[in-house]
Amino acid sequence: MKTAVIDVGGGMRGMYAAGVFDACLMDEIQFDIAIGISAGSANIASYLANQIGRNYMFYREYSARPEYMSVHNFFKTGSFVDLDYIYSTLSNTDGEFPLDYATFKKSNTQMIVVATNAITGKPAYFDRRWLEENQYDIFKASCSIPVVNKPYMIAGVPFFDGALSDTIPLEKALEMGADKIVIVLTKPSDVDRKPLKDATLAAFMKHYPQAAEGLRTRADRYNQIVAQAKEMEKEGKVLIVAPADTMGIDTLARDSTNLHKLYLEGFLDGQKIKTFLQETPTESQK
Repeated sequence: MKTAVIDVGGGMRGMYAAGVFDACLMDEIQFDIAIGISAGSANIASYLANQIGRNYMFYREYSARPEYMSVHNFFKTGSFVDLDYIYSTLSNTDGEFPLDYATFKKSNTQMIVVATNAITGKPAYFDRRWLEENQYDIFKASCSIPVVNKPYMIAGVPFFDGALSDTIPLEKALEMGADKIVIVLTKPSDVDRKPLKDATLAAFMKHYPQAAEGLRTRADRYNQIVAQAKEMEKEGKVLIVAPADTMGIDTLARDSTNLHKLYLEGFLDGQKIKTFLQETPTESQK
């Protein structure tokens, strides 16, 4: 049986998923496949590096710094969130909290990082071949939120957040042979995504019309895939792990108290995963 986990990201709401993955580490859970979108890709990297608490520090402590995200960054560089500060300055071997790349590299998990080609609007599925120590550009590309950030360049190609093109890569996990799939959402699973905010941002993306169209239609695709996942959950093939309450945390929110509560919620919810992975689909339906 091949297992997979999908972290859909969600900016600072990714603190919930940070708690989920720390619970997985405590329970010594190893997935065969790990797919990350946006902040979810960074969560998965720390998980595969076996670094409990690393994601927590980035969301709750480092995010409060103006170097991390600020209006100053936006006027200076055109990007509100400084992805180079997060995934190079802090994460490199000489950084404040480096990714344990040696441990990460030893992991046998297939890792996929999803980004969106800003020109074509199509998804790019980056694997480990695009990573090396102190070279984490695929995370930056996957996390590049339109308007909030300029597209991030890889091999001369501009990329935006992976959620624009493959908001929940359930089909990708199935294509890779996954039999049981854990989907980590950062919104309550019974709350539909609304298109208004995405449509407003898309109106500012005149230089990238294909990516803008992906952003405009993201909500509908997200809602459709969540509905599909719920049907698969009834069959015991999928487990949706999602917060009951996001504690008021949104994409760029930085309330440290509520971030901590969101982490604890994720940690507790993550303890459901071990049982799910041990069950056969037939047992899951009982």
